[in-house]
Amino acid sequence: MRVAFVHDWLTGMRGGEYVLREVLNLFPDSEIFTLLYIKERLDQVIESKKIHTSFIQRLPLASKYYRYYLPFFPAAVEEFRFDGFDLVFSSSHCVAKGAIPPPGVPHICYCHTPMRYAWDLYHDYFGHYKGLRKLFVSLMISRLRTWDVASSNRVDRFLANSSLVRERIRRYYNREAQVIYPPVDTDFFQCRERRKGEYFLAVSSHVPYKRIDLLLKAFKELKNFRLVIVGDGPLFKKHRKMATDNIKLIRAVSREELRRLYCDALALIHPGKEDFGMVMAEAQSSGVPVIAYGEGGARDIIKEGTGLFFYPQSHEVLIEVLRDFNPGDFSPREIRENSLRFSSQRFREEIQKVIREIMG
Repeated sequence: MRVAFVHDWLTGMRGGEYVLREVLNLFPDSEIFTLLYIKERLDQVIESKKIHTSFIQRLPLASKYYRYYLPFFPAAVEEFRFDGFDLVFSSSHCVAKGAIPPPGVPHICYCHTPMRYAWDLYHDYFGHYKGLRKLFVSLMISRLRTWDVASSNRVDRFLANSSLVRERIRRYYNREAQVIYPPVDTDFFQCRERRKGEYFLAVSSHVPYKRIDLLLKAFKELKNFRLVIVGDGPLFKKHRKMATDNIKLIRAVSREELRRLYCDALALIHPGKEDFGMVMAEAQSSGVPVIAYGEGGARDIIKEGTGLFFYPQSHEVLIEVLRDFNPGDFSPREIRENSLRFSSQRFREEIQKVIREIMG
């Protein structure tokens, strides 16, 4: 069976790209269609495929500033042709689900989320804009929302990566979705031994909705607690200036280094509201408890005895939870067993079942 995989853009390995890699492994005779592709930043499984790009690839400075071409994304994804393919499978957090399949060709969308900046995080991304800039963005996003809802009708079956995303699909598209949790490399993220941790860990990009600022405020007061933050992003320099001596910021680490950081941590802290939250599942796979803001994907991942929630989303409440936290209250074995619900094998089996159903 020939499958056309549509992915928003290929600029690095994040959660969506690991999902794409897993489904590509199921179909050797497949090709990828994406708005933009930057070579040598992806897994070999992805880079070995024939990759079709849109006109976004050819626009000036697109590799660095592609997000500024957002108004052109719908037209770009609609230009792809899928003649000769038996199935279109989109992996979408932006416009990939708007691809137009030929008549009679089924379209499955694995939705990481309806585009955040057009819907529930619009004010987080654009609330600080003023004047003509605010007016322009408001008009652009309004048109994008209309297209986003209309193009959802091109999908035959929606799959969601969490209960939160399933609810967003229902709210914005008036469509039902089946939850299939994304694949976590539970074979890799496990600890042969857990050393006594001396620090709390956060693994996150430095963007507003991840709420790294909340962590920095909390640990500024908790001077006897150590925090390691792994990740990069547009707010990295600002956060580095805010960091006190008990906070260490690291832009990037290898997978092996990340595994070690998980294994040696007291707990992973996740202060933002996530669609799913792959790093929380990786930490659980490593037997590490998670302290998370009590909304979103954290509710799917953390079960009783495997971590703690804090609510509301404030540094004062987080400080109280951290002061009461006792690592001895948690069993690494039970935490890891909880994480096996997210294994790659389980993901592949559930995806194959859905494809068999839709292909008849």
